[in-house]
Amino acid sequence: MIGKNGESGEAAILQQRMQKQEQQQQQQQQQQQQQQQQQQQQQQTWRQQQLQQQQLQQQQLQRQQQQQQQRQQQQQQQPQQPQQQRLQQQQQPQQQRQPPQQQPQQQRQPPQQQQQTQPQQQQQQPQQQQQQQQQGCRI
Repeated sequence: MIGKNGESGEAAILQQRMQKQEQQQQQQQQQQQQQQQQQQQQQQTWRQQQLQQQQLQQQQLQRQQQQQQQRQQQQQQQPQQPQQQRLQQQQQPQQQRQPPQQQPQQQRQPPQQQQQTQPQQQQQQPQQQQQQQQQGCRI
């Protein structure tokens, strides 16, 4: 065998061996990179879960604030209620996207589910409450 530039057969064989070793090293590097990527993915999923837990807590806070706002608005005005309905619709899909690991948390927190149904009932009855309050004021 004669290698490039007229090298002897031994030199060509040596080159081939070197190339094989380089290929093996590259494969090992690729495997290491894949492992690193997997670790990063695991870290990302863990971060996502933490984020979602924070979102849950924030949602609970927002719901509580919304309920308070709704009570105040019912005594004052109605026009802002449609915005609250939109907010609730946006918040619910996030809970559906969460992985099964977080469902136990939702089960542990029954107040959340009650809070979902209560605001809608409050929105359906604002006029009655307002009328009662107005009558109370007149009397």
